[in-house]
Amino acid sequence: MPKIIGGSLHEHREQTRQRLFTALSALMAERGFDAISFADIASAAGVGRTAVYNHFSDKEALLMGFITFETERYVETLKRSLEGVEDPLQQLRTYVRAQARLKRVFHLAPGPDLRTVLSRGTQQRLREHAVVIEEILRDILTAGIARGEFPNQDIPTSVALVNACLSGRQLPEEQTARDAAITATEAFVLRAVGAGLVNA
Repeated sequence: MPKIIGGSLHEHREQTRQRLFTALSALMAERGFDAISFADIASAAGVGRTAVYNHFSDKEALLMGFITFETERYVETLKRSLEGVEDPLQQLRTYVRAQARLKRVFHLAPGPDLRTVLSRGTQQRLREHAVVIEEILRDILTAGIARGEFPNQDIPTSVALVNACLSGRQLPEEQTARDAAITATEAFVLRAVGAGLVNA
């Protein structure tokens, strides 16, 4: 019988999942999703291949588990950072900065874009996770328009364009340059949604 990690079976399962997620993330950053196998992931996580199959039926299921975990954690953090912030301008700034801190799996992985190596079903589920984050931005823009902070606009288009801007940019690693890039991105997004143009 395999050795139990943690104080209970539940803790064992959660810690094993975390090991698998950590291993997947590291291997994807190193080689890309299409170049790794279940055996690679099991080895990097320090667990047997059977343990991987006990949690996930295949590599795509493991990827979805990882993305679900990361998205839920990110959304919780973003919502906490927005608590008590009533000004839509400040909410939008907070959103931009949070997105800058978010490590998107799509941009971590070398090799082919994930969307070209995943099944249609998994691609659709990835899209559903993006929608959860987009809804937060949609709410911010809707509130900003209602309060007269932003001009009236096609919100779905603005959401798509803002998120494309935020997710498509690689930020510098050096902290001073990174901070300057985030500040410039924040200013660009505020201009893009028309902040300060109402009644100007």
